[in-house]
This record gives sequence, C-alpha cells and structure tokens, in this order.
Amino acid sequence: MKKIKYLSFLILSLISYSNIYSQEIRLDRLICEYKVNPLGLDVQNPRLGWIITSVDRNVMQTAYQIRIAALPDDLKENKSLLWNPGKIKSDQSLQVVYQGPELKSSKRYYWQVKVWDNKGNVSEWSDVAYWEMGLLKASDWKAKWIQPVLDEDVNISNPSPYLRKEFKLKGDIVKARAYISAHGLYEAELNGKKVGDQVFTPGWTSYNNRIQYQTYDVTGLLQKGKNAIGVILGDGWYRGNIGWAKHRNSYGDKLALIMQIEVTYSNGKTDIIRTDDSWKASTGPVLLSDIYNGEIYDARLENRGWSKPGFDDKDWHNTKLANITLNTLVCPQGPPVKRIQEIHPVARLVTPKGETIFDMGQNMVGRIRIKVKGEAGSKITLYHAEVLDKEGNFYTENLRSAKQMVQYILKGEGEEVYEPHFTFQGFRYVKVEDYPGELSTDDLTGIVIHSDFEPAGNFSCSNPLLNQLQHNIQWGQKGNFLDVPTDCPQRDERLGWTGDAQVFSRAACFNGDVASFFTKWLVDLSVDQFEDGRIPHVVPNVLGPNSGGSAGWADASTIIPWNIYLLYGDERILEHQYESMVKWVNYMATEAGEDYLWNTGPHFGDWLFYSINNDVSGRSAVTNKYLIAQAFFAHSTELLYETAKVLGKSEDVKKYGDLLKNVNQAFLNEYVTPNGNLVSGTQTAYVLALEFDLLPDEQKKGAIEKLVKNIGEYKDHLTTGFLGTPYICHVLSDHGYPDVAYKLLLRETYPSWLYPVKMGATTIWERWDGIRTDGSFEEASMNSFNHYAYGAIGDWMYRVIGGINADKKRPGYKHIIIHPRPGGNLEYVNTTYRSGYGRIMSSWKKKDGAFQLSVSIPANTTATVILPQGGKPENVRESGKSLNKVQGILSANSEGKDVKLELGSGSYDFTFTLKD
Repeated sequence: MKKIKYLSFLILSLISYSNIYSQEIRLDRLICEYKVNPLGLDVQNPRLGWIITSVDRNVMQTAYQIRIAALPDDLKENKSLLWNPGKIKSDQSLQVVYQGPELKSSKRYYWQVKVWDNKGNVSEWSDVAYWEMGLLKASDWKAKWIQPVLDEDVNISNPSPYLRKEFKLKGDIVKARAYISAHGLYEAELNGKKVGDQVFTPGWTSYNNRIQYQTYDVTGLLQKGKNAIGVILGDGWYRGNIGWAKHRNSYGDKLALIMQIEVTYSNGKTDIIRTDDSWKASTGPVLLSDIYNGEIYDARLENRGWSKPGFDDKDWHNTKLANITLNTLVCPQGPPVKRIQEIHPVARLVTPKGETIFDMGQNMVGRIRIKVKGEAGSKITLYHAEVLDKEGNFYTENLRSAKQMVQYILKGEGEEVYEPHFTFQGFRYVKVEDYPGELSTDDLTGIVIHSDFEPAGNFSCSNPLLNQLQHNIQWGQKGNFLDVPTDCPQRDERLGWTGDAQVFSRAACFNGDVASFFTKWLVDLSVDQFEDGRIPHVVPNVLGPNSGGSAGWADASTIIPWNIYLLYGDERILEHQYESMVKWVNYMATEAGEDYLWNTGPHFGDWLFYSINNDVSGRSAVTNKYLIAQAFFAHSTELLYETAKVLGKSEDVKKYGDLLKNVNQAFLNEYVTPNGNLVSGTQTAYVLALEFDLLPDEQKKGAIEKLVKNIGEYKDHLTTGFLGTPYICHVLSDHGYPDVAYKLLLRETYPSWLYPVKMGATTIWERWDGIRTDGSFEEASMNSFNHYAYGAIGDWMYRVIGGINADKKRPGYKHIIIHPRPGGNLEYVNTTYRSGYGRIMSSWKKKDGAFQLSVSIPANTTATVILPQGGKPENVRESGKSLNKVQGILSANSEGKDVKLELGSGSYDFTFTLKD
C-alpha cells in the first residue's frame, strides 16, 4: 500500500514538474507586418515576430523554427508545409522575413513558431496565427470602377450617392471576401448589415499615386439564394472641402466605387460579384456630409431595405464605367480607423446667452450619437466647439470657416437613433438647438474615432498635474491620428503637417504602437515629394507645388524613418525611405552650394515661439531662420549618414560623412562667434546647436551655461516654439542640468506645459497661451486646443523621468537602457512600455534618502540599468540580497556616483540609500 501511495505521489510530482517545465518559455502575440492575423496584405516578404514570456531570468532565444501551411490541420499533422526552413540558430524574434515560395493573391497562410533558449528549454509550438494576402496584381481585379449617373453641382456639397446591386449565390458558402475602394469615402452593407467595423474608408493617401482598398471577411453576411449589396459614398478628402476654406475637388470632382466579392462554395466552385454598369444609383437621406462642415440627414428620405434583396429600384438611376486605373490600388499598411470608445456628457449647461450645452468632459475627436422622439419634419441641430468663452458662452471663432454642424430631420416613428456618416468633429462642448422635448445627458453619446493603434506605454507619478499632462498628450495623439498625423481636428485645416509629425513622432511611439501608422504615411511623403527633393509642408499634399522645403518640416523625411528604426528595429523602413532621404539632403546641399551654407528659401522657423506684442525690449525669442535651417541640414545629413551605415552603403557613408563635416563647419563659420556666442541668443538656437552636436567640445560648456542663463532671465520659463521644444529638456539633462529641466517642466505659469493644464485643458494646445489668464483667447485664426506638437515633452518624461531608453547599437529595445533621473520633488514614478519583445517597466520611489527601483526586462533582451546616486554596488540590494548573489545580474560597477548594472531578462527590485 505504501509503495502504491509513493508511486502515485511520484507520478503526480512528475506530471506537476512536466507542467511547470512546459511553461518555462511561452510564445505570445504572433504578429505579421505589425498586425495580429492581418487580412489583406500585398507584401511579398512579410515580416514575422513573437513575444517570449518566462518567469526565469536571463532568458535568451538561441534558435527558432517557423512552419507555414495553407491549412491549420497541415500544421498540426506537420504535412504539406509551404515553408519549413528548419531550426535556425538566431536570437531574432522580430522583423523575421518570410523567405518561402511566392505568395498568391487572396490566399491565407497559417503559421507557427517554436523557440529554444539558453537554459536548454524548448517551447511548445505556438498557437496558430495567420495572414491573408490581398489582390496582388491589377489583373486580379475583375471588377471595374463605376460612377453614379446623377445630376450634381461639383462646386458644392451634394447628397451622398447610394449604389446597389442584387445577385444570387448558387450553393453553400464556405468563404467570401469583399475587396472595396472608392474615390471619396464609402460605407457598405450586405443584406442590410454593415460590412466591417471600419470608418472613413478607404482612408487618406496620395490618391493620384495610390489608393487603399479594404479586405473584409463577409462569409457570415451572405446567404444561399438572393442577396443584395448597398454602398453609400461620401465626398471625404477626395472631393470635399480640404486644404483651406472653400477648396474642393483636390483629387477629382466625381465619386467612384470599385468592389469585388469572391465567394467559395462547399463544392470548391467560386463566384465573383463585381462592380459594373448594371449597378443602380440614387440619393437618400444624407443631403450633405463634409469633413469640415458636418452633415445634414433627412430621415424621411431613407430608402428602407435598400441594401436587402427585393427592394424596388426601378426609379433609380444608372451607373457608368469609369476610366480609372487599377494599378494604384494597394492594401493598407497602417491600422484602420474605427470607433474606439464611447463617452457620455458630464454636465448639461445653459449659457448666459440661453444656449443648451453639453460638456463631454474631454476634448475629443469623433461625433455624437443622439436619441430623439418627435414629429416628422422636426429638425435638430448640433454644433461642436472645444471651449467656452470667459462668459461661459459657446465659442467657435477659432474654427474659422469649418461649420462643425450636424443636422437631423426626424421621420417621426418612435425613438430614433442617429450618428453621422462621413464627417468628424473636434470638440468638448455640444450645443443642441430645437430638440423636441426634454434633452438629458442620456440622449447623447460621444463616439471617439481614431486609427486603431494598440496602446503601448503609460506614465504616472506623484504629481497630479504631470498625470493630467500625460493624459492630454495621449488624447492629443488619439484625436490627431485619424489615418494621417494631422495638426488639428477641428478647424478648416486638419492636414498632415510634416513638422508637427516629426517633432511628436518619438513621443507617439511611446504612447502607441504606431510603426505601421507612420510606415503608411511615409510612403505618401515619398510619392508626394517634389522632383527637386523638397518635401511638401503637408502629406498628403493638397496645398500645391509651391508649398514645401521648410527646415524642420521637410526633415520628417529623415527623422521619422530613423525613429521607427531605432524604436522598432525596422531596417526595411530605412530601405524603403532611403531614396527620399537622399533626395531631401541633396536638395539642401544643392541650395547651399559650394560653401555648404543653406541660407535660401522660405522657412517657418521656430513656429509659435514666445513673443510679445509691441516688443520694444527685444524679449521675443526670435531665432534666425537660416541658423535653424543649417542646424537641420546637419541633422538630416547625419541621419542619412547613419542610415547608410546601417544599410551597408559604403560609398554613401563616405559621401555624406564628408558632407556632414562641411555642413557643421559652415554652421560654425556663419553662426558662432570666436567667443562661442550664437548669433541668435535664444533658447532654441543653443538647444539645436547642442542637440545636433554642432559645436566643438570646448564650446559646449559655455553654450549650456548660456542656455541656462537665458532660461533664468525668463524666470525659469521656456521660450521655444515647435522646433526647440522637443529637445530643450533633453539638452539640459544630458549636459548636467536636469534640475533646470524639471523647473521648466513643472512651471505652472505661462509659457509652460502645465499652464494649459491649470487652465483646464484636456488635450495639448497649439499655443502656450491659447486661453490667457483673464479668460480671453489668443488670435482666433490660429488657436487650436488639440494640437499635439508641444506634447513632444512626453518623450522626455518616458526616457528621463521614467528612464526607458532604446540603444542605437541594438535597436528596437533588443538592448534596453534604464536610467531614471529623479527630481522635481517627485516621490514616485511608474513607467511601462510594451516593446516588440514584451513589457518594459521602470518604476521608482524616493523617500527620506532611500530609493527603490523596480524594473522588468522582457525575455530575449538585455539591459543596462543605471542606479542614480547608488554609490557602490555593495550598497545596493535586490529583493534584499547582495548583488553578487542575484541571478540575472551580469555585472555591477560604480560609474561616478551611480551604479551601472548589466542585466538579463526578468523582474528586479533594487533598493539603496542615495549618495551625494
């Protein structure tokens, strides 16, 4: 009996051990081209990645094996594999390039991976993931572009066209895909149900060069026998108001549709339903739908059942084939735009003017869904605004010509629920006019809309004002990442300004997984680039051929690709953008001429720097625009030089290395006096000179001292504009003045980051003083209250306060540098970031001279951790143990007053007493 009990115990122990062992390493979040199970790719060699999780420390992948098949059962049975290169000795778990047979249109590919680690563990095969290809060749399109034959005045907004088609399916459906695009925007329905959950499709690209189409799995929307499809078209960016006031038809004056549904039956046969001139067209309840101006919807004109079979369309108009190329159709690279969340009003207000206002509690981007009961023909009007004026009245002057108005005309049939279609608004406050009956906060819902990028990082600390600043930065990013990185979401602009995008790009990468978002946008930057190398001010370019080439704006072409490489380990983006980078740097070199001095052309300069009206004392922080241009000339040249090194372009390494030396010397000759003074004594001038390493070592100490002195002269306030602001705190902390950087960050009076917070902001403002202390407004023609550029400080908050940094030598956080620099009387900081390898954490607490730093390093990475003022390694404990007794610590050394540790992966908890 005892033997039986012992044997049972032994078996249970072995089972338990086996379970534990099998969980030593686990594989999660398999991605393909930055997406989980993407539908519709046109990349012939997609890149794969996975996250390794382990409770152990110092875990590194030593090998991996990928297998790919056409069916998931083939993977399980390990047969009929399309690609199985075997065990690959490598620690690479990101940006792993598929190198198998040529991929075919519309085919789905299933894949798995397993890995080996340095502990002798072998993972189980991962869960099955997949990707599905789109239509890879123009000849794969059997559909034709069609246009509705409707009477329109193309100089104004017209009612949205409704297009429909009925068709029969002859068997049991096992698979169906819809491929859809439009000139304009589209919403599609099959048998009365919406196709997909995306909005503002097909998105905004350089339409003359490329236009996205979406791929949908519509298997569940189709049925054997009779079916119907309906599509509504909207003006959108294609022919609606965009650019400046009353500027329409940027890409054309006719809306168009292309759609192809591929159906596979259970017997293996297929059908294709396509757009052709047999489709019918009409108009309906959407009388006007415009990005700037809003929407007018008359529910009495609804075509009931119009997207279902059996609808009577005998009075509808014809469609016609349109002579539009198929060669520009591409699959989306970035995340789709979706309804992301819903928020409800926090208050119902009546203004001094008697206006009924609803406060959403948050400056948001999207639209309002409203519930209403009333008589047919009753008209409700919604107006949208970001702020109230100092008297508490509704304020829309800063919208310029954008109406941001939504009007709904009731059909009078019980409770009606309405949400606009092809428009979005930037707003916190909603004014409601002519609502029948009593309107409550339950009748309005705010639909927050933006590109569906996955959240990546978070920052919180003991200072509630900084937490609100972080909140404002994140909401500014949400509101302005609607398929393109826009400057603002409310006035008659909403354009992809390159300068705004580049200054915010690194902060954006902390807040969200935006690699694919920027990848998509950078393609448009390249195709819209002018022949001479200039980069347009806005991308996609709707401002014409004379708008481009401004320093700090055009440098988005070099800065953003480099940031994506640095933070995601993405060499391919450098390869794809390299020609564009070269063209931009060569343009500057041509303009500079033989003396390498770029002092020509119009530039925005340090946009919206601190200035004073009627400035007789010279306090306005005006920086020489050509000094700025030369600084960015040097910076872009350096990034191109570094990119050439990464890509192994040896001739260009020498060429642009030599150019960089000459550009730097020209900067010194022209803008630095023999005593080391810059010709512009502004904060921005010294910041750029130091950040871009334009000064010889012997002049840097004097330069940083002059910068600190200047800040003191403005009573510890910054005076920088768009181009100096992203770097000022970095320059201070990198050159020995983190205390001054903290002073700037924590200043609560104008100009500062926290002044808008104290004034009640819930997003980042365009101007430091969009609302003045007396409640009055800055100039209405340029006063956005949702403008992310100054939110670039978020990068410093993550990297310096929180301490999470990427290593240029091992990009993508393959090697992590954790170096928090506490200050500003902060008692604690919690910082997390989900890298491509997994979750990174750096959280610290400081109290009565004791310091605690908790870090998490993902498996398959290593880290350098700097313990600030840690003194000597023997003064530090990890979870109560001496460092020499701790697994995962690869080395520990003193470095000045700090302790420098090299760590393997895992979670660590360090404590020590701060040393002066």
